[in-house]
Amino acid sequence: MASCLVLAPAEVIKQNAQMLQGNQGGKGKIDASTSLRAFRQLSGAGAPKRLFTGYTVLVARNLPFTALQFPIFEHVRARVWESRSAGRDDKTKNLLETGLVTGCSAGGAGALAAFITTPSDVVKTRMMLSAGSRELDINADGRRGNKGAWTVTREVYSERGVRGFFRGAALRSGWTMLGSGLYLGTYEMAKEWLKMRKSDREDDIEM
Repeated sequence: MASCLVLAPAEVIKQNAQMLQGNQGGKGKIDASTSLRAFRQLSGAGAPKRLFTGYTVLVARNLPFTALQFPIFEHVRARVWESRSAGRDDKTKNLLETGLVTGCSAGGAGALAAFITTPSDVVKTRMMLSAGSRELDINADGRRGNKGAWTVTREVYSERGVRGFFRGAALRSGWTMLGSGLYLGTYEMAKEWLKMRKSDREDDIEM
């Protein structure tokens, strides 16, 4: 939840920057920094509220995602190591084996968690994009404000039904599998490499 305080404004700016058209500057040249243009679009009165649009939905996506991904990852990795170690006298783990086992376990867990949490990601994206376009919603008391999560959820359902909440699920699962596999795989490989280096140095000192 604390990390989402940093992630929410960055996500709002990033997603609105991705949706910008090729607006041109005063000299007829396209502004090189789309992120800066998106930030300027979000600035002005009510900027803090717009920058944190979708914070609660981001938390609602990241908390279950993390709660699903890491227990599944640890369970799958432990089972894979058990099956690979069965009947082997040498229980040591080489770097390549560590990277492959960890990467595949993390990738599979991340893909599953990403697919399950896609509905909250769809709602989050809609809310953050509405901050840039400054779409407003009429509240129950007649005042105008940013669209809430419930309003966006009803809009998505009315447009495409349940399938609308899983738009982009395959792509999201794919890039999460790749990203999780790479970062956790290389992390575990680095840990094993450092352990090996430390062990070699201790042996040299003893000698």
